[in-house]
Amino acid sequence: MSSLPVFSRRQFLRTSGLAIASAGLAGCTSSMNTDRFREQTMPVFRNPALESRWIAPDGEVLLEGPVGEGPIGLPPQDAYYGEIYAAKEDGGFLIPAVPYRQLDPRLYRQDVSDPFGEAPGTIVVDTADRYLYHVQSGGRATRYGVGLGREGFAWSSRGVIQWKQKWPRWTPPDTMIARQPILAKFSADNGGMPPGLDNPLGSRALYIFQNGQDTLYRVHGTPEWQSIGKAVSSGCVRMLNQDVIDLYDRVRGKAPILVI
Repeated sequence: MSSLPVFSRRQFLRTSGLAIASAGLAGCTSSMNTDRFREQTMPVFRNPALESRWIAPDGEVLLEGPVGEGPIGLPPQDAYYGEIYAAKEDGGFLIPAVPYRQLDPRLYRQDVSDPFGEAPGTIVVDTADRYLYHVQSGGRATRYGVGLGREGFAWSSRGVIQWKQKWPRWTPPDTMIARQPILAKFSADNGGMPPGLDNPLGSRALYIFQNGQDTLYRVHGTPEWQSIGKAVSSGCVRMLNQDVIDLYDRVRGKAPILVI
């Protein structure tokens, strides 16, 4: 029987260390994505102009305190938001990309802690902070930035999403037609405005009912991305078209909604 070679403790540690190091290097080499590495380690710069923001009831953006007192930290991943707010084809229409860098990052779609404790599946519209939450399980929620018109502040209560529609027709109410007679061509008698990129309801609409009655209150898309986070002249709860499509796909029939 041949004898096994005898290694000194120093030789064993040296060869073991080399083997482990080689395996580690091999692992890094095989799994390293250089583009991802550069993206995750790129410098991050604060933008004080977008910190400590507060939106007045008239839509004016004010600073809550001296510049620099706002929250700091890593901004949302640019590549991720570039993808979810990219141009997309939907229902035969090409929805333009959202220039999301021109929006306050707090208004981006994001996963957050649920601040309300409603049942999963519930929609909560926070009119004060211009947020819409879709409550998930485990104390989490998907939060979206929204814009609110006069009608958006006119109703606050509980209701249900009685039905929802892709690329809806828009029928302005009689009160709006009285203020803007040019809209008479889109009246109910004339069939409303056809679906499309210029339609004020955008790519999706969720219709809110209470006790079986239409509240005339809507959650809907908008082609006017600049209105997100602001109080605007008309409309209910406006969302970016890309965001309302995401919400539409999450919401189930007769989903509860709370507007506060």
